[in-house]
Amino acid sequence: MSNIHVEPYIPDEDYDNPAMVTDFYEFTMANCLFLHGYKDTVMVFDMFFRENPDDMGYSISCGQRKLVKFLREYHFTERDLIWLRTKGMSEEFCEYLRNYRWKGDMYALKEGTVCYPQVPMVRIECDMVGAILIETYLLQTMNFHSLIATKATRISGLATHTPRNVMEFGTRRAQGASAGNDGAYAAVLGGCVGTANCLAEMKYGPEVKAVGTIAHSFIEFFPSELDAFRAYAATYPDNVSLLLDTYNIFESGLPNLIRLDDELAAMYPDNPNRRVKSARIDSGDLARGYKKLRKALDRAGKPYVKLVASNSLDENKIADMERYEDAHFDSYGVGEKLITSYTDPVFGGVYKLVAVRQADGTYAPKMKCSDSPSKAIIPGKLMAWRMYDAEDKAQCDIIAMDDEVIEAGKPVQVVNLDPDDFDPKKTLVPVRVEKLLVPHIIGGELAIDLPSITEKKEYIKDQLENHVWESELRPQMPHKHYVDMTLKVAEVREEMYRILHGGSI
Repeated sequence: MSNIHVEPYIPDEDYDNPAMVTDFYEFTMANCLFLHGYKDTVMVFDMFFRENPDDMGYSISCGQRKLVKFLREYHFTERDLIWLRTKGMSEEFCEYLRNYRWKGDMYALKEGTVCYPQVPMVRIECDMVGAILIETYLLQTMNFHSLIATKATRISGLATHTPRNVMEFGTRRAQGASAGNDGAYAAVLGGCVGTANCLAEMKYGPEVKAVGTIAHSFIEFFPSELDAFRAYAATYPDNVSLLLDTYNIFESGLPNLIRLDDELAAMYPDNPNRRVKSARIDSGDLARGYKKLRKALDRAGKPYVKLVASNSLDENKIADMERYEDAHFDSYGVGEKLITSYTDPVFGGVYKLVAVRQADGTYAPKMKCSDSPSKAIIPGKLMAWRMYDAEDKAQCDIIAMDDEVIEAGKPVQVVNLDPDDFDPKKTLVPVRVEKLLVPHIIGGELAIDLPSITEKKEYIKDQLENHVWESELRPQMPHKHYVDMTLKVAEVREEMYRILHGGSI
């Protein structure tokens, strides 16, 4: 190891390079392995998770688009190298990073794929540096996007086949700007019709539509609520949407809405588009408010005025209003309970070494076995398959070795991963099979046509409506999706556990 020539590093709070979104131990490991001659050793890592959020029966895999962009633009700058030298990284390692580009393979579930615990979401095969240093960014991206997309499918009603018009309103309470932008994108994939976040539409396009009208401060600014309503209608006569609860919904907001709408009808008698389009309430008993407003507006001859609800909503509050009180708002604005996945704010994806490529091209399986069998990972270079039954519902997922092939109509012997299964070994005959991990990047080059946001939204919707067992979607005590291993995988796992831990899983 050569002497380290340290140039002073001057912090810059405006500096940003995604490649440096790493935990420091990734650099210490990579530097050590580099100095010991392993820079060209190819490693295989799997990213997977162990539990669905909120003990639900499924999750949505999301974040692949951003991860692909990150890997294809991966690089280090002179500023990065200066800082790394101050942290004790070797000169040889820093010089290697100067011209480093990511040239590995990324296999992953298609973005929006319904997914389940233990099944790989992403498989990375890359030289040592490119495999180790991307861990934190990969997990941050896949975990957060998947968490919010999954939550959104429940709030938007996709999971219960009761679709709702839900607008994502959470940027102001998101954990930072990037969470607001990424969360808006993921929420739209999960069924939301728009977001309050302007930058999100600027980044992702009109499919992530920015929406919104007025706040209480706007109404408070004017001498009266009616003055505020009139000013807004004069500015946006084709999109009049009002907020009714600044002072009092029924003594002020509703009468002023009716008066303004009558004025618009008199002002534009031949243009029915220039009327009050919608009214939002953001406080009080929302269900009771909806029913009283709907009756009053209908009596006033204004059934076309749509009603919008906001105020700390989530899937349970919305469902309770709809189910028990027959209060079906035309749309909902959902903020912090969505953008933070309030009821379960962590998607516990992990990134584990599963194989190392040998000089002869074969793969030596690697395994963290732990003191707890539940933490024992599945070793080897793996492939995930999905089996479908006669109704084209996903019957189970099978984790196989990458060189194994599962075919429709042909029996396959599997071992259930569930330790509570009395008879874990089974023979299954799939009606249809799907290879789940598809190449996104091969040798550093894009290997997939990335679908549009609209296509991904439809893909998620189609899966939940047509290809997932209803029992997996129920909010309470959902059916646990079957995840199995081929005999080959099970035997490798069992043998490695025996060797490493001196026992049987």
